[in-house]
Amino acid sequence: MKKILAWSLIVLTIFLSQITNAQQFSLGARGGISIPNLSASGSSQNPLNTGYKSRFGPDAAVTGEYSLSSLFSLEAMVEYSSQGGKKSGMQAFPTPAAMAAMFPAGQAPTYLYANFKSEAKMNYLMVPILAKFGWNFKNNSPLRVYVDAGPFAGFLLNAHQVTSGSSMVYADAQGQQPLTPQPQSFDSTTNIKSQLNTFNFGVSANVGLAYRIKKSKVCIEGGGNYGFLNIQKGTANGKNNTGAGTVDIGYAYTFGK
Repeated sequence: MKKILAWSLIVLTIFLSQITNAQQFSLGARGGISIPNLSASGSSQNPLNTGYKSRFGPDAAVTGEYSLSSLFSLEAMVEYSSQGGKKSGMQAFPTPAAMAAMFPAGQAPTYLYANFKSEAKMNYLMVPILAKFGWNFKNNSPLRVYVDAGPFAGFLLNAHQVTSGSSMVYADAQGQQPLTPQPQSFDSTTNIKSQLNTFNFGVSANVGLAYRIKKSKVCIEGGGNYGFLNIQKGTANGKNNTGAGTVDIGYAYTFGK
C-alpha cells in the first residue's frame, strides 16, 4: 500500500511540476459518497457472481488542474474509491467440505443455498487523468458548469467479504430441501484480496457546478467510473467488473493569473 501511494503521489507531482510556468492552475480536494456495484461478465455468470446490488462507501480525492484555455483544462487526481456490492436473501455459497460429506461420493453439488446478507467491500487507490470542459453562465459570472472524462489506473488496497445472519442450509435455491436441522450462523469477515487482481484500469466521467470566490472555488459534482478488467484472478467464483456512481463536494485554490 505504501508503494502504491508513493507512486500515485509521484504521478501527481510530475503532473504538477509541468504546470509551474502555466498561466493558471488549481490545487484542491473533494469528498463524498461512492455507490458501487458489481456486474457479472457474459458467459462467466454463475450463482456466486450475479445478483449484486449497490452499496455505499466513501469517495475522496486530491486534485490538480491545469487550465489550457478559458474552456479547457486537464485534471489529475489521487482518489480513494470504495467499490463492491451487496446481496440479501436466499443466495448461493460454495459447498463446504464438511457438508459435501453428506452426499454420496462425487455427487456433492457445487453450491448450497441459505438466507443471509453478504457484502463485498473493496477499496482502490485510483489515478484518473481527465479532460475537462467548462462554461461560465455569462461573462464574469461566478457560476460555471463543467464536464470531464478520461482514463484511470486503479490499485487494490484491501478487499473483504462480510456475511451476517443465520439460516437453514438448503440444497436448492427455492429453499425446499433443507440440509441442516437448525439455522447456521453466517457471521464472518474474510480477507479476499489474494483472490483478486491488484490492478485495474477504466474510465471516469463527471458533470458539475462550480462557484468562484476570488481565487477559491467550491463545487458539487456527480459522475462515475467503470473498470474494464475482471477483478477475479480465477474463474471459480465467476467474473465481475466493478464500477461506481459518485456524488462529491470539493474545494480548490487557483494559482496564477
